[in-house]
Amino acid sequence: MTRQIDGNTIETVMELLIENGFDGFADVMRILLNEAMKIERDHALGAGPYERSETRKGHANGYKPKTVDTRMGRVTVDVPQVRGDVQFYPSSLEKGCRSERALKLAIAEMYVKGISTRRVNGVLEKMCGLDISSTQVSRVATLLDEELDTWRQRPLEAFPYLVLDAHYEKVRQNGSVLSCAVFTAIGVTPDGKREILGVSVSLSEAEVHWRAFLKSLLDRGLHGIRCIVSDAHDGLQAALRALFTGVLWQRCQFHLQRNAQAYVPTKAMQPQVTQDIRDIFNAPTGELARMRLTYYVEKYADSAPTLAEWMEANLPEGLTVFELPQSHRKRMRTTNMLERLHEEVNRRTRVARLFPNEASLLRLVSAIEMEISEDWIAGKRYLNMSAENENADKIVNSNKKRIYRKNVA
Repeated sequence: MTRQIDGNTIETVMELLIENGFDGFADVMRILLNEAMKIERDHALGAGPYERSETRKGHANGYKPKTVDTRMGRVTVDVPQVRGDVQFYPSSLEKGCRSERALKLAIAEMYVKGISTRRVNGVLEKMCGLDISSTQVSRVATLLDEELDTWRQRPLEAFPYLVLDAHYEKVRQNGSVLSCAVFTAIGVTPDGKREILGVSVSLSEAEVHWRAFLKSLLDRGLHGIRCIVSDAHDGLQAALRALFTGVLWQRCQFHLQRNAQAYVPTKAMQPQVTQDIRDIFNAPTGELARMRLTYYVEKYADSAPTLAEWMEANLPEGLTVFELPQSHRKRMRTTNMLERLHEEVNRRTRVARLFPNEASLLRLVSAIEMEISEDWIAGKRYLNMSAENENADKIVNSNKKRIYRKNVA
């Protein structure tokens, strides 16, 4: 029953190699794969072509063409078909499909790295003779979905610091182009390393969307937060008040400085106002910062009353950082770490320009942020958390002394 590759096939293969060299590998592979599949079909049927056998389980039923993308280019093979009670699919082709999936995964990874479809196509055309469309690139990128979903749903632990922000990307929806909000949360671990805790895509920064995102972090086990750093978006603030009551909130000082410019009456005053606000934020202690704030509010009471009123109402929200250990204040007084992350994400999303749906946007941003987060975890510490522990001990000891004095009195 065992079929042997006949001499004509071997001769054909040799002629192809002699005439075309490496360029003939794709045709050689096609011929040899076709022969291998025929042999495998004979074994599955228990008999060769036209062979009478008591062990026969079925009959050959022609061939069905199938085109596969391989590292040697696009190859069309003839897949043997069977009829009867036997189930058959060539294992050699199945292994080839795994190789094909590996190739597709490589395409998806190139897409995630921010390489344009045109460049991906150029690389594959030179390497494999393949022509890949943007639709195919997007389709193979879905291979990453399972891994990315696992990363987004992983359990969380205690994180003393939480930094929140959102940026916007263009998405096509129902024939229109909309700006979708991409929520990102960064945590600082108890040993001082940064980690991206979650990412989500929604139509806006409304309270309902922020609340859903933050609740998903809590449901995954997030706890132990001492301070949250963010801007003052209304939706985010409402969600924080609902879910993180009693947690310190530090309003981003960079956003405060930028927002202040809208209340400066003349352009000539802007540099001085910027310097004065910076002087408040750079104070060595919280008490001195509040004294400087009072001074500058009085300074602008006559020349810029609207600015003075705004400063008095809003700048205290940027002074919460003075409740933190001194060595942490510089890095935890703004959302700059998230702003830099957004710049890296934007550098790669600019290649896509417009996403066909929210799922494709979430896929790409998740892949980028997962890669960056893993680098952070494997890298150096962002904060020296021994200062945090010492500060916590001081607070505990201070409370104990206060309680003792009260009891003695």
